[in-house]
Amino acid sequence: MMRVFALGLALFGLAAPQIAAAWGFYAHTVTADVAQANIAPETQRGIARLLAYSDRLGTPECDLDSLQDAAVWPDCVRRDYWRWGYTAAWHYRTAPICEAFDPKANCSGGNCVTAQIERNQRLLADESLPPNVRLEALTFLVHFVGDVHMPLHSGDHDDRGGNDRDADYGIVPGLNLHWIWDGPLAERAITGEPPVTRRYSAAERSQLAGGNADDWGRESWQTARDIVYPNAFDANACEDELPDSTALTQEDIVAAVPVARQRVVQAGLRIARLLDEAFAPGPLPVAGD
Repeated sequence: MMRVFALGLALFGLAAPQIAAAWGFYAHTVTADVAQANIAPETQRGIARLLAYSDRLGTPECDLDSLQDAAVWPDCVRRDYWRWGYTAAWHYRTAPICEAFDPKANCSGGNCVTAQIERNQRLLADESLPPNVRLEALTFLVHFVGDVHMPLHSGDHDDRGGNDRDADYGIVPGLNLHWIWDGPLAERAITGEPPVTRRYSAAERSQLAGGNADDWGRESWQTARDIVYPNAFDANACEDELPDSTALTQEDIVAAVPVARQRVVQAGLRIARLLDEAFAPGPLPVAGD
């Protein structure tokens, strides 16, 4: 089985460590690359100043020397359950795809990805706070904007965002639907022809970087409802009974790649916009705005 799995990864141009942690590593670092290429020089300097305080976070096992490191740092520290386990619920806010979307549901006490995007942007913008506090907020902001753009961090069909739906990725067996969108599909979307561009024009940024965290969660929820589940099961997810397992064909994968690519690009440009806003002078947002 492992030989077949490795062969499948090779045929799809994947490396085993990346498939296991793509939105935890590969797609997250690419969103950071896109953000880095599109932020203002003043923002770049502000980030560099905060990164100089990384040793004060007390997480030497998790690198934090660049914006790319910041994009994966929240997943790295989460392995220390006793210190960081409470942040687990911050990485998603799933909502049933066959019910009306409610941007405020499933987020008690702000323990969801959309609320934490808003919270951490405000903390990052507050220059009265110690730099290590702002640096931690920077990492969470960059990571969570990536997370909210993965469709199955928002859309759910009574299967923990696809984690309980076994799925093969072409000839690669033994995955699940969530893992596919986290890993091999994201990687193929990024590295396909043409590969994801890093630098965008002002007009492109204006077109792709709009909205707020609730909007982005709704986009992902709708993508899960209208594209992810129908693509994987060739069925209407809200009218047909879905099986517990499926297999994505090459045609299914090719059809899904542009969707995954767009989410990565949108995430990167929206990170850039939020960072520029956070480092720009001006009043802090008022709670509830």
